[in-house]
Amino acid sequence: MAGRIKASDVEEVKRRTNLADLVGDYVMLKNAGIDSMKGLCPFHDERSPSFHVRPALGYYHCFGCGESGDAFTFLQRMDHLTFAESVERLAARIHYPLTYEEGGFTREEGPNRARLLAANAAAAKFYAEQLASEEASTGRQFLSDRGFGEAVWAQFGVGYAPRGWDALTKHLRAQGYTPAELVQSGLVSEGQRGVYDRFRGRVVWPIRDTSGQTLGFGARHLYEDDKGPKYLNTPETPVYHKSQVLYGLDVAKKSISRGHQAVVVEGYTDVMACHLAGVESAVATCGTAFGKDHISVLRRIMGDDSASEVIFTFDPDEAGQKAALRAFSEEKRFTAQTYVAVAPEGFDPCDLRLHRGDEAVRELFTRKVPLFEFALKRAVSRFDLNSVEGRVSALREAAPIIAEIKDPSIRPGYTRELAKMLGSEMAEVQQAVRQVSQHTERTPGRAAPPQQGQQRSQQQNRQGSQQQYRQGPDAQGPSNDQFDPDFQPQAQPPAPRVSLSSLRSTPTTWLERDALMSMLQQGEAVGADLLAQAVTAQVMEPNLKVVRDALGVALPQLGSTGWLDAVLEATPPSHQDLVRELAMAPMPERRPDQLKVYAREVVVSLLDRDLLSLKGELLSRMQRIGDSSDPGSRRIQEQLVALEAARRGLRDE
Repeated sequence: MAGRIKASDVEEVKRRTNLADLVGDYVMLKNAGIDSMKGLCPFHDERSPSFHVRPALGYYHCFGCGESGDAFTFLQRMDHLTFAESVERLAARIHYPLTYEEGGFTREEGPNRARLLAANAAAAKFYAEQLASEEASTGRQFLSDRGFGEAVWAQFGVGYAPRGWDALTKHLRAQGYTPAELVQSGLVSEGQRGVYDRFRGRVVWPIRDTSGQTLGFGARHLYEDDKGPKYLNTPETPVYHKSQVLYGLDVAKKSISRGHQAVVVEGYTDVMACHLAGVESAVATCGTAFGKDHISVLRRIMGDDSASEVIFTFDPDEAGQKAALRAFSEEKRFTAQTYVAVAPEGFDPCDLRLHRGDEAVRELFTRKVPLFEFALKRAVSRFDLNSVEGRVSALREAAPIIAEIKDPSIRPGYTRELAKMLGSEMAEVQQAVRQVSQHTERTPGRAAPPQQGQQRSQQQNRQGSQQQYRQGPDAQGPSNDQFDPDFQPQAQPPAPRVSLSSLRSTPTTWLERDALMSMLQQGEAVGADLLAQAVTAQVMEPNLKVVRDALGVALPQLGSTGWLDAVLEATPPSHQDLVRELAMAPMPERRPDQLKVYAREVVVSLLDRDLLSLKGELLSRMQRIGDSSDPGSRRIQEQLVALEAARRGLRDE
């Protein structure tokens, strides 16, 4: 769209957006105090929640990786949007009409994600309408044969792609989309004669994100003369990444979050069958194996509760068996318990529903077995256990599976089970498992990346070592390399960044920290008059003094949606992490009705500390004078009276 978004509209969209609702589309959040929620960070893998959201402040911060920002930043990072696109997305979400003008906020260069999403939405509507056409009778029959009627087609947005080469292309070109946009969206392919529809003569399923936006499509062929693959998906695009999407997640996310259970099936019709049978937590991968990115997606929605469950279904054929073992190889990334459900007679959930009904589908997932037990039996079944060589090979294959069981309390039980399967001595199996465990401990995988502070420290050490290498350990003057035309001087290392963990642990610092937290988080409750005094209060901790000064600069923005942004803008980059953490850290008061009272009291305590310090100085001076009738002593007494009045005034405000 031409023009730029009016600045006042940007502020209004930000003010009206509930950040907790927005983040909740991607992450399962739990209450963490007054106006505070937390969950697993969507920007890095973690076991314990360190991602905090403050809806009233409109801000989020991860204490693990340092990512922080507002609603616009969150969408930009999660969905790879430009700033203008994030504003447009949120405005559409709250049904707020935007005004465009010259000047203000505008789009950045690069792929226009909003246009690509709009093209996908238009394509989804086109395909759904085509399913009612005369040509689509084969598609309708395909769905009906699998137990899906018209209401179900509409529920899941199922459609039909016409057999012609350019039906969708013409439709979208008429709506103003360019060939370049259609290629970039993955809806069309490009040939020597121009662009043509990617999906032709197929049943089509829209693949959506957690907020319901169509990112791409999966399609199944219908006609025998179609020489293409049985299933065809949207290629990788700026909005569609197959390793990060799960079909059905948009309709399953609430059930997954509420029930702490996810069911992973293999096909689109399996997802539909499960949901219709009442298993509403079913999802499926889209043309790729279940991997670590899918795990991250589910963990964010389900949470890291050890009682949570992830249940896989796999086809009984060789490909399905391999898929199960691939899933097991990633199993340790889950905190949740992982299981496999295998239907009788090798039915997939769709076939099971057709032949046995909805109840059979529900029962399928009650007969689940642990994933490692499934992998164990699969490993042993590949060998001839009647021969010594077969038993030795089976033990060699199965021992690592037991060694990788997360819960050490159940390893002995499965060690006994394996000994029974093999007909081997218990001690022999125990030794094999123990050797695998010891080998794993001696040869761990690639080390985890260092934390931000470690990275900076290592970078500084490397730079220092390089400089010493250039000049020599005893060099006193400039290096000869300065006269080398190819010499590149080392960049200065970045200043160390300050966080809450950098502060001294003393009662004095605790009071200053809590007062600044109150000023940042409850500024309006503290009040402009009291804040104006507090930003001149003495702060002994040097790092907190920087924050106090920034608060003083930003004070005119108190009460606006840009309050925290104004404080950050007035803060040196080295201390911005500290400001974010102070703004997001939980406050000790747990009762909502007392939080504002607490915030004022702790700020008053900071100011009162100054008055008490001044009182001590005045008393010392009066003691040095000695004579209470001395004019200087009387002036001090008057000051003490005024000081006590000021202290009472603080308490009474």
